[in-house]
Amino acid sequence: MAQMKKRSRKVLLLLQLVATGMLVCAVGHASTPGEESRAPQSINIDWDNVLCISKTNATLQAVVTPLMSPDSPLHGQVWSALKDLNAPFVRYVPWLPYPKLAVAELEPPTKEKTSWDFSLIDPYTTQFFEFNQQRPNIVNFSTIPAWMFKTDHPVTYPSDQNKPVWNYTQGNELRDPSRKELGDYFARLVSWYTKGGFNDELGHWHASGHQFHIDYWEVLNEPDLEHQLTPEQYTQNYDAIVSAIQRVQPDIKFVGLALADTTREPEYFEYFLNPKNHKPGIPLDMISYHFYAQPAADEDPSAWQYSVFDQAARFVNTVRYIESIRRRLSPTTRTTINEVGVILPSDLLQGTPGYHFEPYPAFYWNLSAAEFALLYGEVSKLGIDAIGASALMQPPGFFPSVSMMNWENGNRNARYWVSKLIRDNFTSGDKIVNTDFFSMQHPVYAEGFVSPQGKRKVLLINLRNSDVNVQIPGSKGGLEQFVDEVTGENPPGTAPLGSDTVSLRAFSVAVVSMP
Repeated sequence: MAQMKKRSRKVLLLLQLVATGMLVCAVGHASTPGEESRAPQSINIDWDNVLCISKTNATLQAVVTPLMSPDSPLHGQVWSALKDLNAPFVRYVPWLPYPKLAVAELEPPTKEKTSWDFSLIDPYTTQFFEFNQQRPNIVNFSTIPAWMFKTDHPVTYPSDQNKPVWNYTQGNELRDPSRKELGDYFARLVSWYTKGGFNDELGHWHASGHQFHIDYWEVLNEPDLEHQLTPEQYTQNYDAIVSAIQRVQPDIKFVGLALADTTREPEYFEYFLNPKNHKPGIPLDMISYHFYAQPAADEDPSAWQYSVFDQAARFVNTVRYIESIRRRLSPTTRTTINEVGVILPSDLLQGTPGYHFEPYPAFYWNLSAAEFALLYGEVSKLGIDAIGASALMQPPGFFPSVSMMNWENGNRNARYWVSKLIRDNFTSGDKIVNTDFFSMQHPVYAEGFVSPQGKRKVLLINLRNSDVNVQIPGSKGGLEQFVDEVTGENPPGTAPLGSDTVSLRAFSVAVVSMP
């Protein structure tokens, strides 16, 4: 009787997790005698039953760090990795921890001079446009000059442009309540990169010679954290910035919100997506928001395989909720989830006295890669336009747990290779078909896709730190591409399928091409 009650509780928990919309078994299974000899669980795919047409593109964000500079020995490897991914909707972000690499006017203008200086910023930005030829692109100079805010004391920044600082975004209230100063700053940034230069506050021309094409300008970053803006404040800032940029470059589209915490801030979506809260003529082209699974500080790494995917499942429900708001208020607005990853507890200590980077367990990169693949599969069913892995190159002291590359040797890790595996095999226009798989033995995610050319492929993800076999009827003679701990920092492995059985190592992400 006790065994039956225990099994019933397991089944109930499994059904609750399936109710989130993910075909995932999220409870570990203790081996029992003879289990190893059982036949692999079968994945049944109805290739003729189309659930929806995917609009989703796998992409990434490139946040400026010193390892991307022309002086870095890893410079070529980093930018080549971006080029090789060949993804649309790449998000380029010069960000606040490096003020000299992100803010082009670090001091307020006076009647005699201005401080405009792109000499440290241009080497990164020009590389982005050179190595990222796929379109559309998203550019986000996210950091407002600190002097534009009312603060008790002037905000300082390091003289060393390569030294990160975490207290630059101080203040909540702009010194210019009309927001003209704010809008003009971003309009000049856009003019510098698209119009060959700009006139500064004193009427002096600053020539750049740049004529780059910017498809989307994303307005600020994580306003719920950076300056703790209310929905009303952010919307007023958005309108001011968009209006000013439109006068310089009318054909640019815009991305709004870029929220960090979607679970606590539904009012942001309700307020921002309501056209009545904007000035006439302000476009709502696209919204963005972020998701990072975050294991607890006291959580043993062996438990990450449960907490990470449980948080991912709950985030998918959040996406559904946000989509219901978007469809109700602004149905033509597009969506990009442009920061996705796992932030480990040690990252939250960076910048504090005594912070010391400790290497992660070897399986971590595959676990984080599997999380991204899982979310790609799920949001593809929800009409999301793009989902971006975060981030290209992030060394210790700068959220290293979200890096897609090895900061010591420049190799691409499993997070990069899974993103490329998905990018090379799935894209907008794919048909997503009915896929039936539910295992009490082992949690595996499976989803069938049919390309516009009629190619049938299956996305497979092992959500546990142990090996498993599954069966895909009719896959014999096909090809498996996979990323796991054995492939490591190498490109995906390939294996012809001599039977309908597919073997998945721990946290493996695989694509099976049907014969």
